[in-house]
Amino acid sequence: MALGRGSAMVALMFLVLHSEMAHAATYTVGDANGWTFNIAGWPRGKRFRAGDTLVFNYSPGAHNVATVDKAGYSACKTPKGAKVYNSGSDKIKLAKGINYFICNFVGHCESGTKIAIRAL
Repeated sequence: MALGRGSAMVALMFLVLHSEMAHAATYTVGDANGWTFNIAGWPRGKRFRAGDTLVFNYSPGAHNVATVDKAGYSACKTPKGAKVYNSGSDKIKLAKGINYFICNFVGHCESGTKIAIRAL
C-alpha cells in the first residue's frame, strides 16, 4: 500500500520526534548526594543535550532550585520572574545553550549550591 504525501510526512515527523525522545537522558544532580553544597563542579565530564532532564533531589525547606540567567548565577541573585522550584524532587528539562540553576536560600549559592550546564 502506497502512502500519500501527507501520510509520509506524518510518518517522517513521528520518526524524528521518536528519535529525539529516545536520546533524551535523565541526570540526578549531585548523584547520590543530591542538590547540596559544593556541587558547582558536578556537571564536569558530562555531555548534556537539549531535552535532557535534570532531577534535583533535596529536603524541602533545606534548599530550592531557581532557574536564573548568567547575571543571576554570577551574583547569586534570583531575578524577578525567575522560576523557583521547591518540591524536593524537581524535574527540569534543559534548553539548548547554557542553563543556570541556583539555590536562593541565603548563603547557599555562595556556598556552591549552583550549577551551569551547557546543553547541545
